Amino acid sequence: MKISTRLFAAASIAAISLFAGAASAQDKLVIGTEGAYPPFNVLESNGELTGFDIDIAKSLCVQMKTECTFVTNDWDGIIPALQSKKFDAIIASMSITPERQQQVTFSKKYYNTPPAIAVPKDSPLTEATAASLKGKAIGAQGSTSHANYVEKHFPDADEKLYPTADEYKLDLTNGRIDGVVDDIVVLTEWVKSDAGSCCKILTPLPVDPEINGQGAGIAVRKDEQALADKFTTAIAAIRADGTYKKIQDKYFDFDVYGGDK
Repeated sequence: MKISTRLFAAASIAAISLFAGAASAQDKLVIGTEGAYPPFNVLESNGELTGFDIDIAKSLCVQMKTECTFVTNDWDGIIPALQSKKFDAIIASMSITPERQQQVTFSKKYYNTPPAIAVPKDSPLTEATAASLKGKAIGAQGSTSHANYVEKHFPDADEKLYPTADEYKLDLTNGRIDGVVDDIVVLTEWVKSDAGSCCKILTPLPVDPEINGQGAGIAVRKDEQALADKFTTAIAAIRADGTYKKIQDKYFDFDVYGGDK
């Protein structure tokens, strides 16, 4: 990384136009994102979309010489919304997994980070194993690879699923659950903030390729391989010209891309 309760029109609250006056429909794209997954994508109170995903998306649209607008959609309905043509691509930290590849076509990755587990600072937990988490209430955002990870690797935990990351954070802060699983960057940024001062990273979790996939990619409809390839080419271009690193360094002090493959 989500129950669909809102869809914000790009023109009203989250529209970002990068090139006015595109010549044809193929020169225009509507990008779907979530807007509730800091530091990757956030819908600010003033209606502006910010975050790593958003800055990467803008730079890709510039590279592709495409006019892009953005809409937000709750996570658990984001693939159906793409399939029903509410937007043309998803740029929302979506992991490239075999299950999702049956529904959408992906570009190559634009970043890759492992999962982790966060717990309260006074937690008695010292490790994250199936045995140690047996009977523990472990939160995750629903319809995500992290929810699947908990189900597979901690089968005897009491898994609690949430529509958004903000909601599991609230329950962990208030002691209603024992831990949460999410992307290590998301959790690390949170526990470093005042809002996450309750908690700590217990440990990174081993990557499960079947669940965590090949990193986060850009999803398009199944029959649009050419558009996916166009995004892949643009990703390579912004990495080559230094744009990617400038965006990365704005948010992170490490290589978020995760190697050259």
